[in-house]
Amino acid sequence: MKDLVKATLEASRAAQFDATTLAGSVPDEGLPSYSHQVLPKSLYKNTRGYIEKVANQVNGCYEKGWFDAAAVMARRLLETLIIECFEKHNIAAKIKNSNGDFYHLRDLVGLFLGETTWNVGRNTKRALPRLKDIGDKSAHSRRYTARRSDLDKVRVELRDVTEELLYIGGLK
Repeated sequence: MKDLVKATLEASRAAQFDATTLAGSVPDEGLPSYSHQVLPKSLYKNTRGYIEKVANQVNGCYEKGWFDAAAVMARRLLETLIIECFEKHNIAAKIKNSNGDFYHLRDLVGLFLGETTWNVGRNTKRALPRLKDIGDKSAHSRRYTARRSDLDKVRVELRDVTEELLYIGGLK
């Protein structure tokens, strides 16, 4: 019975999405995800608009089966949150080059993990490089395509790291 209800709900949502798309009424800023299978909305709600939109896209891409897109958006979210942490503590100059541009994510991860202004949990220290790697492969590897199982392996870690970054960045 539960599977039938779930299938009916998904079919209804798909029909609604198709009708909205055909009518040309997809909002300029996109649609909300139907589920929060990767990042619970309560985690990123009332943070910053751009953070909420990116987190929504992580969830939306995942629920549609666009796993490379979900991994890339998760990578973008982590990069944004790392920058937020440095800005919150007025040390953003540590993560900028001589032109004032932020470093690439590989450098940001190392600088974040090595920063003594905050105390990073053991799980975040272990997970952050793995999360970056999945996002990198989805964004830059020609022959890699993420699968659901790839993201399922790191979903809990992504949620945990996101929460820790939100707290360090003063957004929670």
